[in-house]
Amino acid sequence: MSLRSICVFCGASSGANPIYQEAAVKLGQHLAQQNIRLVYGGGAVGLMGVVADAALAAGGEVIGIIPQSLKRAEVGHQGLTRLEVVDGMHARKARMAELSDAFIALPGGLGTLEELFEVWTWAQLGYHNKPLGLLDVKGFYSKLGAFLDQLVEEQFVRANHRAMLQLSETPDELLALLQNWQPLEAPRWQGSKPD
Repeated sequence: MSLRSICVFCGASSGANPIYQEAAVKLGQHLAQQNIRLVYGGGAVGLMGVVADAALAAGGEVIGIIPQSLKRAEVGHQGLTRLEVVDGMHARKARMAELSDAFIALPGGLGTLEELFEVWTWAQLGYHNKPLGLLDVKGFYSKLGAFLDQLVEEQFVRANHRAMLQLSETPDELLALLQNWQPLEAPRWQGSKPD
């Protein structure tokens, strides 16, 4: 799968551990070095600003999508290749998805998780066939992974839908997983028990 553009979901906070910022820098640099355009939430603060600045400093293309209502709170980044201001969160997520070939979540909070789970649900329902991944910085997402496995065990999520979400501790390995990912032939879930 050819990845020309990747959407990165991440926090408007930098988190408690500097290692999260280091991971955001590495991801931004790696995307630029691979000539992959970064699409993200358009903010200049937190991990959003870090990943964007790193990609830009490495010569990458960065497109930010930010709602008018959050432009001040998230401090809309003024140094991007392009900053698009949209009407609201739904428009933001739709536009980021439209511009991207894949999705990666760095550490983040409720907004990061909400964005990830929405695009994952879209994939489950067959609205898109784009790969998704978690950059699991020092086990940040390990408890979430265990909970997702429990959802499979309890038959609320199919194993093949769980497998849609790739996970790695390093940007280069995660990008390789996303590039080699094969979409489901028939992503169905309604009316039958999970596998």
